[in-house]
Amino acid sequence: MKKNILVLGGNGFIGRHLVEALALQESRIRVLTKSLNNQVPPVKGVDYRYADFADSMKVAEALVDIDVVVHLISTTVPATANLDPSADIKTNLLPTINLLQQMRELKIPRLIFISSGGTVYGNAKVCPIPESHKTAPLSSYGIIKATIENYITMFSLQYGLKSLVLRVSNPYGPRQGHIGIQGVIPTIFQRILSGEEIKIWGDGSAVRDYLYIEDLINFLTQGIDNDLEGLYNVGSGNGTSLKDVLSIIENISNLTAKVKYLPPRGFDVKNVVLDISKARKALDWSPKITLREGCQKYWNWATE
Repeated sequence: MKKNILVLGGNGFIGRHLVEALALQESRIRVLTKSLNNQVPPVKGVDYRYADFADSMKVAEALVDIDVVVHLISTTVPATANLDPSADIKTNLLPTINLLQQMRELKIPRLIFISSGGTVYGNAKVCPIPESHKTAPLSSYGIIKATIENYITMFSLQYGLKSLVLRVSNPYGPRQGHIGIQGVIPTIFQRILSGEEIKIWGDGSAVRDYLYIEDLINFLTQGIDNDLEGLYNVGSGNGTSLKDVLSIIENISNLTAKVKYLPPRGFDVKNVVLDISKARKALDWSPKITLREGCQKYWNWATE
């Protein structure tokens, strides 16, 4: 049966790729987004609504006749959230609580929320990190994500909301924005192409779990199709240091990066590798694109 799906933030990096994938499945899709995406044209057949997420009236209008809400909106990234935590609460947490209340009133049964596997755990005691590990975020960004998770749990337990929360690692791929703010791989590629200096906070030893966008979208679409519920880590399951990422990119591009190492930031987690065994088992899913293959795909797109 076809689902009526509302994608909040459907013009963003993850959202655009998801909307394109859902359109191929002939789902009925509506997008709520703040503005047009000038990089790519609208997806044919998709109902686009343009409004701020904090505009509760516009959100309510977008929710009419919807079966599934996919919440991808975040007005901040880890590097900016700490600059104004109150704005983080105002533009991310409060509108999401309003969304949950509106979904309850309209009896919309399902919510999918993209949380952050890279920030909610903080400096974990075990690695790879399982979903059962306690959350101890170091940044406002991670605190807000974890708090939203808790509110979703409350609405699920008290009001029967069917929810799927995905703690996603570091997704990357074509059309990724926030160059220089979020998205290490696109930032390095774009700056090495332009001959600009690349700033690395710390000594480059920090380990991250990088997931190619196609693998994330594959899990998302399967989760929607199968009415999956619960909390899942979604990543590659492998860790790579920033220095090794830089080496891969230099090798692929055949260019030498100009790197400036800066003092580490207090909100940067040292090592994040997600245990994805639960996600593998739930949908018989596994990441298909290795880091090197994904970087090559990004390079091909960036230089075409």
